[in-house]
Amino acid sequence: MRRWTRVLGLSSELQRRVTVKRTAGFLILWILGTVAWGRSASIIPNPPVPEGLGVNIHFTDPRPGEMQMLVDSGVRWVRMDFAWSATEKSPGQYDFSAYDRLMAALTEYHLRAILILDYGNDLYDQGLAPHTSRGRRAFAQWAAAAVRHFRGAGILWEMYNEPNGGFWRPHAKVENYIRLARAVGEAIQSADPQASYIGPATSGIGLPSTHLPIPFLEACLRAGLLRYWSAVSVHPYRRSDPETAAADYQMLREMIAKYAPGGKQIPILSGEWGYSSAWKGMDEARQTKLLARQWLTNISNGIPISIWYDWHDDGADPHEPEHHFGTVHFPYDANHDPVYTPKPAFLAARTLTHVLNGYTFQKRLPVGGANDYVLTFEKDGVERLVAWTTDSTPHTLRIPTAQSPISLIGCEGNDLGPLPVVNGNAEVSVRDAPIYLVPGK
Repeated sequence: MRRWTRVLGLSSELQRRVTVKRTAGFLILWILGTVAWGRSASIIPNPPVPEGLGVNIHFTDPRPGEMQMLVDSGVRWVRMDFAWSATEKSPGQYDFSAYDRLMAALTEYHLRAILILDYGNDLYDQGLAPHTSRGRRAFAQWAAAAVRHFRGAGILWEMYNEPNGGFWRPHAKVENYIRLARAVGEAIQSADPQASYIGPATSGIGLPSTHLPIPFLEACLRAGLLRYWSAVSVHPYRRSDPETAAADYQMLREMIAKYAPGGKQIPILSGEWGYSSAWKGMDEARQTKLLARQWLTNISNGIPISIWYDWHDDGADPHEPEHHFGTVHFPYDANHDPVYTPKPAFLAARTLTHVLNGYTFQKRLPVGGANDYVLTFEKDGVERLVAWTTDSTPHTLRIPTAQSPISLIGCEGNDLGPLPVVNGNAEVSVRDAPIYLVPGK
C-alpha cells in the first residue's frame, strides 16, 4: 500500500485451505485469460467493465457487512499486503492462516486478489529490506511457500511495494531490489510455473515534466526481470488530471517492448493510484470526478487492471491527507446499513461499474477538441457512451449517434433526464464530471 500504518495481527489458528468454488461467476472472469478459476494464461487486453477494477484494502478479516458493501461498489479485485514479518515468525515456519481467512471471504464474494510480497523481517537482515544472500534466500523460500499454499486461487503475486521510495529500508537501492526480484521469480517458477508474478510497483512512472522513465523502473526492465513478470505494475500518482497518464503509459509501453523477451506480451497494470480528498485544492466532489476519470482513462489506454487507493478512509483527521483517499468514510457502524458512510466517490464507482457492466471499451470518438473525451462501450451490439472534458468551462458537444432515445446519467448515478437526438446527433453539455449516455427506454 502507499502507506503502511499498522502490522497485521495474526491468530494462531490452524491453517485451513480455501476450497475454490468453480461457480459460473468465476468461469466468466476475464483477467489473466482464465479459462477456469485459478488457471492463468496471458492477460486479456480490454476486459469488459468491471472485471479489471479494484481497490486497496488493509484487512485480512473483514468486518460484518464490509464485504457486501465493497462488492456493491462493483469492484472485482482487491490489493493487499502479504507481510513477511507477520507470516514467518520463526525461521522456516510459515503461518498463512490470516490470509486463508481473507481468501475465503474473497472467494465467497467472487473477488480476486493481488497480494504484495513485501517488507522486511526481524529474523533476517535486521528487519531491513532483504539485501544479503541469506535474507534473499529466506524471502524467496517464504514467497515460494505462499505460492504453493495458495496454488489455484487466482492470485497475482506482486514483488514488493514502491521499492524506489521509503518502503525499501534503509533507502532504495535498485541493485538489491533486482537481486531479490530475480531470486523470488526463480523460486516462484519452481513452486508453480502457472503462477502470475508482477512488479515492480514503483511509485510513479516517469520523471515529472520530462516524459522520461524513472531510472529505477528502467533498470529493472533492463536487468531482465520481464523474463519472470507477467505484467509491469506501476503507481501513477499525480496531482494533475488522470488523463495526463496517457503519455506515461505510452513511454512505458515502448520501454517494455525494448526489453521484453521475444514474443512475450507484457501489459501495464495500474496497481495503486488515488486522490486524497484532503489534498490542497481537492475535496470530495473533485475526488469523485477523478475516480471515474482515472478508471476511464486507464480503460481507454489499454490498462487491464486498475486499483484505486483506497477502499475506505484510514482516519478522521480533516487535516491529514493520508486519512482521506477512501471511497467511504472512516467510522464503522455495525448497527447501520451500510456499515460505512459512502463518500461521493463510492457512488461514482458504483455508477460506472453498474452502467457499463459487461460493456467493453471500443474507441474514443474524434468529437470536440483535444480536451474533450467521448468513449464508446459495446455489449451484444448495444452501445453506451461516456463523455467529459478537462476544460474548466462547460460546453456543448455534438455526438453522432443512430440510437434514440437516450437517457443521461450523472457521475454519481443521478438521472439527468432524456437527451433528444436530432438529425443523427445528440447535443451534450460536458463538464469535468463524466456523464453516461444510455440508449433505450
